[in-house]
Amino acid sequence: MKAFVFPGQGAQFVGMGKDLYDNNEEARAMFEKANEILGFRITDLMFAGTDEDLRQTKVTQPAIFLHSVILAKSLGDEFKPDMVAGHSLGEFSALVAAGAMAFEDGLRLVAARAMAMQKACEQNPSTMAAVLALPDEKVEEICAEIPGVVVCANYNCPGQLVISGEVPAIEAACEKLLAAGAKRALKLKVGGGFHSPCMEPARAELAEAIAATDIKSPICPVYQNVDALPHTDPAEIKANLIAQLTAPVRWTQSVKNMIADGATEFVELGPGKVLQGLVMKIDRSMAVSGQQ
Repeated sequence: MKAFVFPGQGAQFVGMGKDLYDNNEEARAMFEKANEILGFRITDLMFAGTDEDLRQTKVTQPAIFLHSVILAKSLGDEFKPDMVAGHSLGEFSALVAAGAMAFEDGLRLVAARAMAMQKACEQNPSTMAAVLALPDEKVEEICAEIPGVVVCANYNCPGQLVISGEVPAIEAACEKLLAAGAKRALKLKVGGGFHSPCMEPARAELAEAIAATDIKSPICPVYQNVDALPHTDPAEIKANLIAQLTAPVRWTQSVKNMIADGATEFVELGPGKVLQGLVMKIDRSMAVSGQQ
């Protein structure tokens, strides 16, 4: 069984999607439609901008979404997923690719999500840190001991977690994690503490937009970040999308559940190869590939 997976923020690179734009008429029309919806030429920044341009949350998120969704569309009949999943932002790409949401609606939501997250970051300074080579339970235990907001935000693969929260709490947690034997506990260059209670203002803002968006049953189960379980019910999908902003990305658990449900091959659609690497670390017996 084939699982298609979609990357999140951090996978972007200058030049992403240019081949699609140049060589595929339908892809070009979708990119131009996106320029119109967003009110600026995101294609200029994707194809010939700077790394700095692409690092702005309001650009990064729609850019990765566009690249992933248009890639899936360009596959035509070859896009026959038995299941899909996306890492954080990638969940929106997965839902659109699997037919649960219209392309235009997905893009508007992603743009609104990016702006709401940016605003939440400005209201309450927060950050994230990568933690390597400690069991999940140990990281959870140490986070729970630290005063202030610090939580596990991304369960990426065994021995690789990302924590998220208020800056002083993250710094205190990093010290304790290193003392407990972590190989690394390193603050990341991100705009804020995503997938933590620090994103509550963004969650509240986005909830209304998600509630108003038409979501249908997808063509296959979507394994959502919040609970790592397969969903096809539109009401459940909406509730999980809203919860996603302040809840952890359970990627390790999602991949394990997809494998338990019969996945034997994972195809990553979008920029970079991050998810292919994570799948291999979760289960070396899987066939992995990607298109970008």
